[in-house]
Amino acid sequence: MTELQPRLRAITDLTVAEAREAGGRHEYDGTIQDLSPEGVRAGLARLGEGAAPDDPYDARHMRVFEQSLRIQLGELELHRRNPLFHLSNLDLACYDRDYGPEPERAAARAAHLALWPQAVRHAITALDQVSAPVARSLLGAVKGLAAGITDEAALKAHGDLVAHVERAATEGDPDASLGAQALARLMGAGEGLEVDLGRLAERADAERDRLLARLADGCAKLGEQDRAPLDVVRELVKQHPDADGVIEAARIGTRKAIEFTREKDLVPYHDGECLVGLAPESRRWAMAMMAWNAPGEPDGPSWYHITPPDPSWPERDAEEWLEIFSDTTLPAINVHEVAPGHFSHGLALRRAGSDVRRLLQSVSFIEGWAHYAEELCVEEGFEERDPRFEIGVWVEALIRVTRLACAIGVHTGAMTVEDAARRFESDTHLAGPAALAEARRASFDPTYGRYTWGKLVIMDLRERARGQWGAGFSLQRFHKAMFDLGSPPLGLVDAIL
Repeated sequence: MTELQPRLRAITDLTVAEAREAGGRHEYDGTIQDLSPEGVRAGLARLGEGAAPDDPYDARHMRVFEQSLRIQLGELELHRRNPLFHLSNLDLACYDRDYGPEPERAAARAAHLALWPQAVRHAITALDQVSAPVARSLLGAVKGLAAGITDEAALKAHGDLVAHVERAATEGDPDASLGAQALARLMGAGEGLEVDLGRLAERADAERDRLLARLADGCAKLGEQDRAPLDVVRELVKQHPDADGVIEAARIGTRKAIEFTREKDLVPYHDGECLVGLAPESRRWAMAMMAWNAPGEPDGPSWYHITPPDPSWPERDAEEWLEIFSDTTLPAINVHEVAPGHFSHGLALRRAGSDVRRLLQSVSFIEGWAHYAEELCVEEGFEERDPRFEIGVWVEALIRVTRLACAIGVHTGAMTVEDAARRFESDTHLAGPAALAEARRASFDPTYGRYTWGKLVIMDLRERARGQWGAGFSLQRFHKAMFDLGSPPLGLVDAIL
């Protein structure tokens, strides 16, 4: 593993959890980030010190990340408002991946756990601006951190953090909104561009209308042209594997997605191994996720983790969970998580030409790419004989575009969380608790519209590349040009032109 240049190290020191897991920088194993107010100020003061990269693109890429951290942690002080920063700092699930010998990972986990009391002290000191909606939305995640923990000092510290968040849930500010200016600054700084929230909200509405029309077309192919498309979807998602069959269904779908991506040559790299299996206990809050073989790690497998419903759950809860893995929606999830989605992107990140491109990863590009990959597979004819695949893609896309609309609405004050829940009920197949859960996420994850935003930027760029490159355009060339930048901030992707 190469030693990082000081200017890049200053960034990873402020993004320890991401550098350790997504970047594979395991010198951070067994450590925590100092997220106390003093620690964050000291880290911010080190940003920008040292020589910039010689490569002009890499220098721009690095400056975007430096500015993003200054906005997140300096100007907006989100580590004082949002427990998510501290949950990532405490998270031990990163050691469950088999990126190295088990005894070394176990020792790193134990060292990390021993630092929980210090990390919690920092968290309680920092988290003095947590709103009540954010605290209520994240309280379950905070409590879940202690699953499987037996160390008494760590459990005592964890209890203190739970109590602190519980107090915020009852005594915190009832308004979780960042405000329009802060949201625009947060989104724009992270991607190296200016954000016009009004224009982006209009684009979200237009995209919703396009997706609803495509959904209607897909339902018509099933002979369901006379019924409301979302009613058709609510019936389709009830057709799914049982709890014991979910992982095997994902394995079969993963093989199909990888074979199709290789056959069509949609991405630059088709090697690597993707295993499919049960998510580690510490990650079972997620239904499905990719844990890729990170750029800083030796060659090894990536894991597509699946979480079936727990046998102890009530029947209704288990049924709602299984609908996520329906015969209609699971194929789209497989494409998103594996190929040509996250797994394929992870293979390319390992080949990116510099530490900056390998380590400084725009989450909006990561999720935008994987979401774009779903529609790409519709365009290229994946499962073209079964209209349920494209229906599943449009269903997932409608949830993502509604996230974008609701994030803007909630944080500009145009919507309450309840308004956002009604938007999910009207524009997607979700209802009741599922719609409310999606709406609540807007309060603590204000950029969760990144899936659609990233997809739209990529699709716009593809049309520009098609026009500029003419006969020289191909999907493989376009995708490789983007992947050669690593996981670029959205404002820099047009460097490929």
